[in-house]
Amino acid sequence: MTEGLRERKKRETRQRISDIATSLFLEHGFLTVTIADVAEAADVSVNTVYNYFPAKEDLFFDRSDGVVEQLSRWVRARDKGESAARAVLREVRAEVEAVSPRVGLTEGYDDFMRVIQDAPPLRSRLWSLQQEVHDHLEATLREEAGAPDDDPLPRLMAGQISWIHQTVFTAVGREMLKGRNPDEVSREMLVLLDDIEELLSEKVLNYAVRAAQ
Repeated sequence: MTEGLRERKKRETRQRISDIATSLFLEHGFLTVTIADVAEAADVSVNTVYNYFPAKEDLFFDRSDGVVEQLSRWVRARDKGESAARAVLREVRAEVEAVSPRVGLTEGYDDFMRVIQDAPPLRSRLWSLQQEVHDHLEATLREEAGAPDDDPLPRLMAGQISWIHQTVFTAVGREMLKGRNPDEVSREMLVLLDDIEELLSEKVLNYAVRAAQ
C-alpha cells in the first residue's frame, strides 16, 4: 500500500527525533541526556517524544523490532533442504563477509557500544531484547517444525541458534571497542563462525530442514 502523507510525516518525525536523541546520547552519554533535552533539540514537546517513544531506552534502541524478528525472518526464508541453524549461519556469514554495519562492522560502532556499557538501563534493555529474540525464534521454530506446545525442543533449539547470532555480535562489539579496523574484525569473525559451526551438534544443524518439495 502507498504510504499516505500523514503516515510519512509521522515516520519522518519519529526518525528525526530518534536521530537527534542518538547524537545527544553519543555526545553526552545516555544517563546525562533527558527527554526534555531531546524534545528541545528536536523542537517538539516532551509529550510528542513520549508519543513516539514510551521509554527513554526506546530512543536508543529505536530499531529493536527489526532485530527481534531478524532470526525468524531468516529461518522462514531458508532454502529448500536447508535447516534453521544453517540458514542463520549462512546469513550471519554473509553480513560479516560484507563488513556490514548491521552486525556492528562500521567505524563509530565503538562509540555506540561505549554508551551501552556506561548505562545500566541500556544493558538491561539489551538483555531483554536478547530474550525477545529467543522467544520470537522459539515460536517460529515451533510453527515451522509443527511441534506441539509441550515439546521442549523448539525452546532448546532457539537457545542454540540465537547463541550463534549473539556470540558474533558480542565478539564484534568487544573488538570494535578496541578501535580496530572493521575489515580485520570481519576476517576474525569468519573464523569464529567456523568454530561455532563445529561446536553445534548434528541434531541442531539438522533441525527444521525445509522439505525439498
